[in-house]
Amino acid sequence: MNLAPELRRFGPIGVLAIILILATGNIVGAALVVVWATVAQVPWRDLGFVRSPNLAADIILGALAGIFLKIFLKAAILPLLGVPAMNASYHYLAGNASALPAIIAFVIIGGGFGEELIWRGFLFERMKALLGASARARIVTVTLTTVLFALAHLADQGWPGAVQATFTGLAFGIAYARIGRLWPVMAAHAAFDVTAILMIYWNLETPIAHLIWR
Repeated sequence: MNLAPELRRFGPIGVLAIILILATGNIVGAALVVVWATVAQVPWRDLGFVRSPNLAADIILGALAGIFLKIFLKAAILPLLGVPAMNASYHYLAGNASALPAIIAFVIIGGGFGEELIWRGFLFERMKALLGASARARIVTVTLTTVLFALAHLADQGWPGAVQATFTGLAFGIAYARIGRLWPVMAAHAAFDVTAILMIYWNLETPIAHLIWR
């Protein structure tokens, strides 16, 4: 049996592949995307791995955008929505130097690379295969992936994490839909998560959340 066309279609095998990838977490799910793309014979460029005219600029600008987005959300947007200043799920990292290297490596690999490969690269390719490449299809894709991305954060971080993930999913989704390259979005996501971790580690969450709204 030739699995390649079955994995690319939206029959039982193709749908099961999507469910498994979304259900198995960032790192395992990303590994499954690599297996899926290889077996399904989907070109890497269709997952966003497109040659950049200036990769260094993509990475640097993406990282700066991710840092800015985290600070902006923390200081200006999330307080207005009643999101608690402290991230309860990760507050154990405050001043915890021994835990810092592992969690930073995890968010870079699992968040920056894994989540973007799954939620933007893979799902955008699947939605394009299903709906086409029209402007309306892209809007539906960004909306749907944002909602699913937010829901995926409920179990780990509760409603505050889901609210934040709504904004980040929307920002990363729009960016990827516009530029069509995954590397700068991965850099932005990784920088966003590392900034969040450092805020917690240095006990800066509450001061930053009160910079604008006292």
